[in-house]
Amino acid sequence: MLLPIIALASDTKDNSTLFGVFTLIPPLVAIVLAFITRNVIFSLFIGIFSGTYMISVSEKNVFISIYYAFVDMSSKMVGSLADSWNAGIVLQVLTIGGMIAVITKMGGPRAIAEKLAKKAKTPASAQLYTWIMGFFIFFDDYANSLVIGPIMKPVTDKLKIAREKLAFIIDATAAPIAGLALISTWVGYELSLIKDAYDSIGQPDINAFGIFVETLPYRFYNILMLAFVFFSAFTLREFGPMYKAAHRAHTKGHVTNPKTDSTLMNQENSFMLPKEGVTYSIYNAIVPIFVLIVVAIVGFYLNGVSALEGEILKAVESNPFSFYAVREAFGAADASVVIFEAALFSSLVAIIMGLKQKIFSLHEALETWVYGVKALVITAVILILAWSLSAVMKEVGTANYLVTLLSESTPQFILPTVIFILGSIISFSTGTSYGTMGILMPLTIPLANAVGIQTGLEDVALHNYIVLNVGAVLTGAIFGDHCSPISDTSILSSMASSCNHMDHISTQLYYAIFVGTVSILCGYLPAAFSVPVTILLPLGLLVIFLVIRFYGKPYLEK
Repeated sequence: MLLPIIALASDTKDNSTLFGVFTLIPPLVAIVLAFITRNVIFSLFIGIFSGTYMISVSEKNVFISIYYAFVDMSSKMVGSLADSWNAGIVLQVLTIGGMIAVITKMGGPRAIAEKLAKKAKTPASAQLYTWIMGFFIFFDDYANSLVIGPIMKPVTDKLKIAREKLAFIIDATAAPIAGLALISTWVGYELSLIKDAYDSIGQPDINAFGIFVETLPYRFYNILMLAFVFFSAFTLREFGPMYKAAHRAHTKGHVTNPKTDSTLMNQENSFMLPKEGVTYSIYNAIVPIFVLIVVAIVGFYLNGVSALEGEILKAVESNPFSFYAVREAFGAADASVVIFEAALFSSLVAIIMGLKQKIFSLHEALETWVYGVKALVITAVILILAWSLSAVMKEVGTANYLVTLLSESTPQFILPTVIFILGSIISFSTGTSYGTMGILMPLTIPLANAVGIQTGLEDVALHNYIVLNVGAVLTGAIFGDHCSPISDTSILSSMASSCNHMDHISTQLYYAIFVGTVSILCGYLPAAFSVPVTILLPLGLLVIFLVIRFYGKPYLEK
């Protein structure tokens, strides 16, 4: 009812001035609906439609406006997928999904897990090896959960380790590691969001992969959570609800809570399991993953060199293997194309290996690969919707309005913390980190840029400040995902470890909130004051260790 009032000047160039506070409608609709419906796809869809309706609103009647809004929304979705960078991102994500399915069918990840499981003789070593496995299966959080849980469950049960702790270790090494990995099913999505948001502040040629790498030290929650798992496993100390679960399992032998039902969590995806009689080999996972990494690294260099021009190209050709040459080549590379090519080639290698070992027929191999692709179609849908929402917000001027509204009133030191907390709230409500990143990233980078300029930051300091806020988006999404009972990764972790899901969430929540608080107090707050990350990370690690050592209780003691 309110929108037609502002429709008269619809051809005005500055939409942020034209629409004013109404520019916030698309992201607010997406966020509010995410809270209410807990369905990120529906929320993003309606958020996009609300923006296209604002743009298409007509003086004639509502129905014509709705029609044009729907047409505009459809064109934005097609435009998002038609972009060569975006298309490469979608293809790379789907192709890596196919490769993961093939090597899982070959038993490669399971073989790696079994090798490590044989070395676990004590409660501490069993937990530490479970933690280590997360680093081996770094390329996908789903694969991490589905592979590690069934392998380590018999080992941890034998050593009287609570299923809640197994589920926690699996969950805490799934998304945090996938989020830090340079090659994973996450990278393409994050790169696309970063590139798109930098384009909105007039930096279309930014090296998105370089920005991604620069955010790694600022992924405080990811790093500190991984350290928390290590320290608690090494010291065999717990606190909060996890201590009660660990003490129950050790003293009474009840690895699951006898008051809750975990039978529904014993299902496995039979389609992904290797056939009976298949000899597991670690090389069935190591070789394809190694090929993926090597081809990606070589591809980054070759693709980047082909894009260089002028004096930079001459300098690279004169000394092609210098640090300068590698840095410039990687910076100019098209990551979306390179990782897609690497994933496709490694998929072919995995299929050929499986055929040679007679693990499956060509038909079964292709069927498995396609199954893996299908498993990540939901990611492609979220990608397209997130890009479309970003395009709508750009057209109505959401970022410009927020920049004007908040750049003079938001204290520089508080913005990274606000972004981290907001990201965690959205992720908690929706159960997905992907959707959270898609909603927040287009707003965060323009806002951080404006706040930094308003407070007088120089170029280098401004760049670092924006990178810090990007890190806050990416980690806040994972923090909220860890706390959410509707998180797909948490559900998979419960299922894979045969733990009652709410038992898993109730024990993990305590730990996640603690690590999230440390991430703010020892990370995002002081980092906004330009305190070096080389000081903050050791400080955070020290706090984590001291709390576990002196507040945690050794549950093995009677």
